[in-house]
Amino acid sequence: MKKKKLMAMLLAVTMIAASLSACGDKPNDDTSDGSSNSTENTAGTPSGTDNEQADVPESLEEITLTFYSADGQADPWTDPVALAITAATGVKLDTSYPLSSEEEDIALMIAEGNYPDLIFAKGSAGNLIDAGALIDLTDLIEEYGPNIKKMYGEELAKLKYSADDPSIYQLSSYNVGGVTYETGGTLQLQWDLVKENDYAIPQSLEEWEKMLKDYMAAHPTTDDGYETIGLTISCSDWHWYITLANPAGFIADGAPDNGQWLIDENYNAVYKFCSENEREYFRWLSRMYDEGILDNNFATQTHEDYIAKIATGQVLSIIDSNWDYNDAITILKADGKLGKTYAELPFTMDEDIKCATLMYQGLTTGYGVGISVDCKDPVRAIKFLDYLCSDEGQVLTHWGIEGVNYEIDENGHRYRPQSEIDYNNTDTEYSKTTGVGFHTYPFPTYGDGIVDSTGSTYTTTSKDSVINNYTTEQQAGCAAWGVELLTDLYPQPSEFATPPYSAIWAYAKPSEFSEIESLLDEIAWPGLIKCITDPADNFDANYDKMISDLESVGLYDAQEMLTEIIKEKVAMVQ
Repeated sequence: MKKKKLMAMLLAVTMIAASLSACGDKPNDDTSDGSSNSTENTAGTPSGTDNEQADVPESLEEITLTFYSADGQADPWTDPVALAITAATGVKLDTSYPLSSEEEDIALMIAEGNYPDLIFAKGSAGNLIDAGALIDLTDLIEEYGPNIKKMYGEELAKLKYSADDPSIYQLSSYNVGGVTYETGGTLQLQWDLVKENDYAIPQSLEEWEKMLKDYMAAHPTTDDGYETIGLTISCSDWHWYITLANPAGFIADGAPDNGQWLIDENYNAVYKFCSENEREYFRWLSRMYDEGILDNNFATQTHEDYIAKIATGQVLSIIDSNWDYNDAITILKADGKLGKTYAELPFTMDEDIKCATLMYQGLTTGYGVGISVDCKDPVRAIKFLDYLCSDEGQVLTHWGIEGVNYEIDENGHRYRPQSEIDYNNTDTEYSKTTGVGFHTYPFPTYGDGIVDSTGSTYTTTSKDSVINNYTTEQQAGCAAWGVELLTDLYPQPSEFATPPYSAIWAYAKPSEFSEIESLLDEIAWPGLIKCITDPADNFDANYDKMISDLESVGLYDAQEMLTEIIKEKVAMVQ
């Protein structure tokens, strides 16, 4: 009966969980898989005090623009926020989304030469650009995009494609500036486990291992009778990027989120699984598998199985992005199992390696919304995007409808009534039903903590809102650690230099490079799993074989090409 109840609850969240995909990042506030590229930064802070509004179309005659969203889901455009956007702009979106993969969809568009009006292609944007499918937005922004220019400020130039082709093909789908108030960190440990260890934060793989083994020995099952699992990972589909590949870079090398790549101080790119640190990290995972600490089904379980296990409270630790497992947290909270939710911690495998979670990597470019060459009305399209960048548009998409989703206090600041906060926290359909937050991604957005002319934040996330929303477990953790925010536990943004290049995973890259990168990943995915699941005595032979296979499909060519791309991007902004 417990399992039936659990699966019934999961049905309510499956559609939302299935709609989220990323190569290293969350499609909203927390853009990384442990290494956020949104932290304290004022690049997107509007200057002055004027509440600049959108340059709305001279005619609001309704027009329907077709929109392909690679991270989308069904959107009938009937929620209150969508209707308000149409009332302000005259634009209605007809959204399509991948039924299989965006790579296949984009390839079909290019083959047929038939494109929707607006396109968010994720990592396939480079193929569209190579095919001449996206228009240069530079002149449209100059003439019709005052709010776009205001939002991006000095970082607008980072949207340019290359030195040889300085066109702006896309508006970034990620936060412009902001402060990181919440993050999944690099390791998530159950609060019950943390409390049993007097709130100690592990400083090495050995300390993490001991905490797991001691707790599993003392608590072999949960109160509900589920077998305690030390660590589980989701590896049967694209989630291997999020739960296996990304944590390796964060934990073993203290690297920010550059996808599958490590970038040195001279801007040289290295496929990260060639790192000796990461080899040792995977060696540790192999031993944890042999000793029964790592879930023996980690490589074959579906993502739904993975979420279901977390939702039972039986999994002591995970290494994931919080957007990827939040559905399980919702179930745990609904069941009153707060001790089985997670402390999201800064962790590296050596105390000399600094956790880079809060490092600001600058504006994320490459993943964004573009206007196609087949767009029926590019001017209406850019004005629509400009409206979304305006103060009015940002408040509408983030906060919703005044008097319904939020109120104004005596100081003129926006706030959400507790009933609305509870609705948001307990109903997985909240965003889809109300429209609040449903139309922010993948469109341009200010980051958390940036304020408009009223002194209110553009997003609903602020320092106070985060603190006020802490569970009793989080409050107790803050008290034990002597911090106000859980992010105070992390190395702060000021401890890192902002690199002159953006997050590498998001760059729109030439198809020649992307083809080799895909081959590398196709080898690394099963190769790493084999290294972990084979007997430990075979580890080095398996790892060496994986590296040899990577070399055979163009490893060094890819590293050289990416190095050239990065150095060109650096030259453009210096």
